[in-house]
Amino acid sequence: MSNKNQYANSQGARAWRHYLVMTLGLLLFVVLAGRLVQLQTFEQDFLQSEGEKRTVRDQLIHAYRGMIVDRNNEPLAVSTPVKSIWINPKQFLQDSKDIEGDLRQLAFHLSQSFWQLKNRVLLNKQKEFMYLERQQTPLLAKAIQALELPGVGVQQEFKRFYPAGEVASHVVGFTNIDESGIEGVELAFNDYLEGTPGVGRIVKDRLGRLVKDLGVVEPAQAGKELVLSLDLRLQYQAYRELKASVTQHGAKAGSLIMVDVKTGEILALVNQPAFNPNNRVELVADSVRNRVATDIFEPGSTVKPFTVAAALSNGIVQTESIVNTHPGFMRLKGKTIRDHRDYGRLDITGILTKSSNIGVSKLALEMGGNALWQFYQSLGLGQPVGLGLPGEQGGKISIRGAHWDNLQTATMSFGYGLAVTPLQLAQAYQVLANGGIKMPLTLVKQNKVRGERIISNKVANDVVAMLETVVGPKGTARRARVDGYRVAGKTGTVHKVGAQGYKDESYLSLFAGIAPADNPRIATIIVVDEPAGREYYGGEVAAPVFSRVAQASLRLLNIAPNVFSEKALAQNAIGRGHD
Repeated sequence: MSNKNQYANSQGARAWRHYLVMTLGLLLFVVLAGRLVQLQTFEQDFLQSEGEKRTVRDQLIHAYRGMIVDRNNEPLAVSTPVKSIWINPKQFLQDSKDIEGDLRQLAFHLSQSFWQLKNRVLLNKQKEFMYLERQQTPLLAKAIQALELPGVGVQQEFKRFYPAGEVASHVVGFTNIDESGIEGVELAFNDYLEGTPGVGRIVKDRLGRLVKDLGVVEPAQAGKELVLSLDLRLQYQAYRELKASVTQHGAKAGSLIMVDVKTGEILALVNQPAFNPNNRVELVADSVRNRVATDIFEPGSTVKPFTVAAALSNGIVQTESIVNTHPGFMRLKGKTIRDHRDYGRLDITGILTKSSNIGVSKLALEMGGNALWQFYQSLGLGQPVGLGLPGEQGGKISIRGAHWDNLQTATMSFGYGLAVTPLQLAQAYQVLANGGIKMPLTLVKQNKVRGERIISNKVANDVVAMLETVVGPKGTARRARVDGYRVAGKTGTVHKVGAQGYKDESYLSLFAGIAPADNPRIATIIVVDEPAGREYYGGEVAAPVFSRVAQASLRLLNIAPNVFSEKALAQNAIGRGHD
């Protein structure tokens, strides 16, 4: 009986334990199921987000910046693929099994100081992204990836390269390391050139290594190509000749701008000193300044043709009119205006040939200051041209001409008392060379542009014909002559202004030229700042630059020569033999 009781008790205990285990298992299942339902129902978005943060990454796809090319599609600025190396300091410090050893490997491959690298990582230990090196070679990037260090990665970017180097530096400008324009047309047309970055999605493991590429979420959109009006062939000629002149004369600086007078397109624009946008280690502000757009100066005798044009346009004189410049000087408000000598009676052409201050002063005084001021305004003198280049200056013409006294009117007529940029002077000569029609200056290649008539065709052509004599045997710019072509132009030699007024020994040497004179195609402005030595007149320093640049440019533009000297004809005959 006792055995039966013991057996029954044993069976009851096993059943109780069985039911207890079953109950506990059921409760555990219910709890787990409830938790799963809670997570899937109420916290699904949170869990998915947290999971993706640890595995799925959105990666920036850098957009290709648009190329900049010259009018003949020669590249001036291009973007090339490069690799940038980055680190997630927080992840690296958490997952690296040998922090110092891994950092030493990194420092060795990056040619960096181990201690500096270590300090950078520790100082940014809470950050999840930091560049180690930008714009490196694919070979270095491959070596870094082979280390398989936690939190260290490589991404593709682009680096801007400038094939023309110094030659086109002031026009093209340059970008920063993130390919955002900060000078030249790179800045002026930044929105046009800059593309729209895209987004790609990838899966990475906890060490930051790529597991799977999930594809592109938003494709990158490349920037647009910018076609400039520059002709790189003419740009090289202008750069070479201006640099040679600045060096020869020991000058402080120089500028040159050449314009297609029919379209307003800028074919060449150079400055000295220049800079290499591909190597900015020794970059200085003085060499970056685009003097053609930023430097203002008194234009001196280079505005005399416009005083003559204004007098002709207002009917004050005719081309055959005579002006008596005797005795070679005049007194106005206690100041003396002089010519180099007493030229006596001069016709209107003679006033420009001899560059007579007295001649143009008498024309301006008879015409009145307000008429002269309005004419200057119509040409754009003292006003921004509007190319959009950084730092472009507006220049200055004092209060309206109606308020000028006789002295102001006279000095304005020969280029003192107003300030212009080389750009503005080029604009004014473009009008003169284009039969009186003003075309807006541009650095972008144009297909068809409508101009505005400023001067009558007859007056413009008459003044250009007068300016041919300036380059002739009796003029001030004999060194501006170009073999095989008729050219026209005007010299200028201007005292620079200092803190105490005009400097006796500091000059700007100027020349404004038009070629060919019989059917103008180009207008060129040359400014040489503070030439040293005995030669400082515009006809001695700036005019020869025009001669050499125009000679090469006209041939490159396929403009056939139409003037042949006896010497050239003789050489041509010898070359023909007995044909």
